[in-house]
Amino acid sequence: MEKPKILFVSQEIFPYTEETPMSKMGRYLPQGIQEQGNEIRTFMPRYGVVNERRNQLHEVIRLSGINLVINDTDHPLIIKVASIQSARMQIYFIDNEEFFYKRNMFFDNEGRFYEDNDEKCIFFARGVLETVKKLAWAPDIIHCSGWFASLLPLYVKRIYKDSPLFAHTKVITTLYQDGFEGAFPENFPQKLAFDNIANKDITPYGHFSFNDLNRIALDFSDGVIFGDAGIGQEPWAAELLQNSKKPILDYPGDEDYVEKINAFYSKFLKKKK
Repeated sequence: MEKPKILFVSQEIFPYTEETPMSKMGRYLPQGIQEQGNEIRTFMPRYGVVNERRNQLHEVIRLSGINLVINDTDHPLIIKVASIQSARMQIYFIDNEEFFYKRNMFFDNEGRFYEDNDEKCIFFARGVLETVKKLAWAPDIIHCSGWFASLLPLYVKRIYKDSPLFAHTKVITTLYQDGFEGAFPENFPQKLAFDNIANKDITPYGHFSFNDLNRIALDFSDGVIFGDAGIGQEPWAAELLQNSKKPILDYPGDEDYVEKINAFYSKFLKKKK
């Protein structure tokens, strides 16, 4: 029997970023799911705060070299990889010198939200999916974590829906409370439209704030997981989920979360021959 294939797309993974509930889940959930008998791939952004020497990142030449056009500008895609030997797990990093080199994650040294975070968000989503296509690896489930991965469900269901690799892929999003104030630039919808995202898929989301990005992820995902305790009672989350009929897994806790999430995955997996 073929193993289910689970693609993890995480905003943060420990130890490459600081230890947080999100980064710990990004580190240990893929390992646990792999140990449950699944085949996995794991992606995250190569932020400037990731120490390449200490973590032994190296470029994967055969996967690099694509130019992603965002808002009519070419951005070279660089793929790097590192191994967590104790987990027998590789982490793929989406990199670009302009977007990530010598830069913090989302805020500059004065605490200002980077003006190009919207383009970085697009670049990350497309970079992951283009790399998976190069790997010729068809995921049964894509599990996205964090607002920085929020566009990936939209791209899977709209731009990549005709790709045979993603024809039967289900998307699950884990919602976290960790977000940002304000919104993406006013011309962000035009940047999505440049990628042939239809106007009807853009207009419902207002100013593309943190809440709006979560709405996008929710609307184009097949299932939702709460990444923080009590998130279902948060006003913004309650509003998002008010009319949703998507399967929801409440916060799975800190102990047997692997088993709970693996059981949640099983709801979306067809029997594999």
